[in-house]
Amino acid sequence: MNSRERPATVVDGELGTADRIQAAQFKPTAAVARERSTVFTRGRLAWVVATVVAAWFLWFIFTAKSVRFDVQPAPGSLAVDGGFAFQLGDTHLLRGGDYRLQATLIGHHPLDEQISVGAERNQTFAITMTRLPGRVKFDIDPAGATVEIEGLETRTAPFESLLSAGRHVALISHDRYQDASVAFEVEGMDLEQTVSATLAPNWADVLIPTRPPGAEVRIDYEPSGFLTPGPVPILAGEHRISVKLTGYKTWTDILHVEAGRDVVLPAVELTAADGLVAVDSTPRGASITVDGTYQGVTPLEVEVAPNRSHRFRAFKVGFDSRTQTVTVPSGEQRTVKFALNALVGEIAVEALPGDAELWIDGKRQGNASGTVRLTAVPHEVEIKKEGYAGFRKTVTPQPGFTQALKVKLLTLEEARLEALKRVRTTSEGHELVLLSPDSIRMGASRREPGRRANEVMRTAKLTRLFYLSRHEVTNGQFRNFAAGHSSGEYQNRALDTDRQPTTGVSWQEAAVYCNWLSRQDRLDPFYQVEFGKVVGFNPSALGYRLPTEVEWAWAARAVDGSEEPLRFAWGNALPPPERHGNYADQSASLIVARIVLGYNDNHDVSAPVGTFPANAKGIYDLGGNVSEWVNDYYEIPDASETLNPLGPSEGDYHVIRGASWQKGTVTDLRLSFRDYGAKGRQDVGFRIARFAE
Repeated sequence: MNSRERPATVVDGELGTADRIQAAQFKPTAAVARERSTVFTRGRLAWVVATVVAAWFLWFIFTAKSVRFDVQPAPGSLAVDGGFAFQLGDTHLLRGGDYRLQATLIGHHPLDEQISVGAERNQTFAITMTRLPGRVKFDIDPAGATVEIEGLETRTAPFESLLSAGRHVALISHDRYQDASVAFEVEGMDLEQTVSATLAPNWADVLIPTRPPGAEVRIDYEPSGFLTPGPVPILAGEHRISVKLTGYKTWTDILHVEAGRDVVLPAVELTAADGLVAVDSTPRGASITVDGTYQGVTPLEVEVAPNRSHRFRAFKVGFDSRTQTVTVPSGEQRTVKFALNALVGEIAVEALPGDAELWIDGKRQGNASGTVRLTAVPHEVEIKKEGYAGFRKTVTPQPGFTQALKVKLLTLEEARLEALKRVRTTSEGHELVLLSPDSIRMGASRREPGRRANEVMRTAKLTRLFYLSRHEVTNGQFRNFAAGHSSGEYQNRALDTDRQPTTGVSWQEAAVYCNWLSRQDRLDPFYQVEFGKVVGFNPSALGYRLPTEVEWAWAARAVDGSEEPLRFAWGNALPPPERHGNYADQSASLIVARIVLGYNDNHDVSAPVGTFPANAKGIYDLGGNVSEWVNDYYEIPDASETLNPLGPSEGDYHVIRGASWQKGTVTDLRLSFRDYGAKGRQDVGFRIARFAE
């Protein structure tokens, strides 16, 4: 037993001193000590954390900005991402910096927008949520109408389209109805709505009583599918109405139709038909006269008085003429064919240097010096040698006569020094005239008959010398660039002979031709082309180009010593002088709706270039033959004065200037008339120009 277990000894009723119980100091065990220390440490840590959090929150409260989000319309949900945010009602407490605001609302695009909280104490962000597109159905009467919505892809009604919320305008058109413009408001929010419209008819019923009835009605030379008396539905506008019945003469008139206003024409008494003569020739394109009166060029049909003898004569430049006498019974048809013999002449060529080569109509003939026999029609004669500037000229041999052609080729350096001569010739035979322009008054007075709204009067000043080709580019010249090109024919009349102006060429093709010709003549191209398309131009380049609109107007209209420009190519009054130029004349009356009354130029379609006299500046066919592309993009100009303008820098269309063989109205014949387009037409060609320095 240890001392703690030993019993105490009692002496005289008291405990003995030796055995008295003594108080000992308490010492907790090590485990209890550790437990008490942990409790104390955790308590202090919690107190510290609570103090730090409270201090941080007080710091945040005093340094944060009061931010309100004014979102319209009120969203269904709204959240702020990017840092600690404390919301009190519709106010957020945010520290300065960048956050993302996200919101959603039925019928609207989700909002996800970055905001920057600045240094201001109170800030408000006003944000509008965007409505979802609406589903819009287009119900148009009649069906099949085309609908274009503010430049979007054109579609055919009926159809449904997703459109952004807000105001829109639909342009509605149909072949036989008047165009309409419909404005409508799209609610959006994925709601359905319908846009309805009824187009007004763009025709009127025309009654054509004939005796006898049952005649075929043609509108602008095309069968209408109706017989007289009709009624015949005819589109609004001016039309040539023809009535044809076997055994009777064709009756023709010009009729102006107003949409919705029915017309009853006076009774038409059809008369017995004349005899009909179908005339053709070898080669084709020969001019035909009947009893001394010009009728057109082969092939053609001619009506003649029946049961009488008529003298038919065929003639063509470079061929001898032929004559036949024909008699045709009433209502019957005869065929006349002429075989024309080619006339020939001689060209004696003398060229330096002596080993230069001779090319005629694009074909190599051998050494340039010598005598060649050619048909008496225009030929392209070219003399060339490597290292020398080429020579090209159009020569027409004279039957029974030897013409002399003496040519000295210039070296390339000599040619460069000759560049600023009055007249220069390209390697493809274009003759260009050096022009020294000044100011020109463009456009026309509002009081001028035939004036259009795009003919704004304005002054333009030219200070750069430039060359302009005497002639429009011909089919033969253009085919040297594009061998497969054909200008085709119109109403069985040829447009594709080598000497006729090339047509059916777009502005882009004309510009690319200019660059090709520049490379042929070792000149820097004017047009900048990427993947076959013109994307710009270099104003400092001396390569060939299309004339600017102001250059064309100055060459056609400016008169030395006068501030007043020419109204027409021949002067200021109608009609043109006889054989002045190629316009829509009497010889074209069978193929062109509107002609120049009392005028005949003996060409019902385009004429060989240079057929008619040049103007005072030595330029041919500026006012007629074919209309011409110019360099400028099309716009309606303002009245401000311009200096050496090259036209707008961009656009969808280009300007077309000048009348053509199809044009016979006062509006078209005026030199101030401005047309525009992008694609080729059978009455539109071009000529070339270039800066002189």
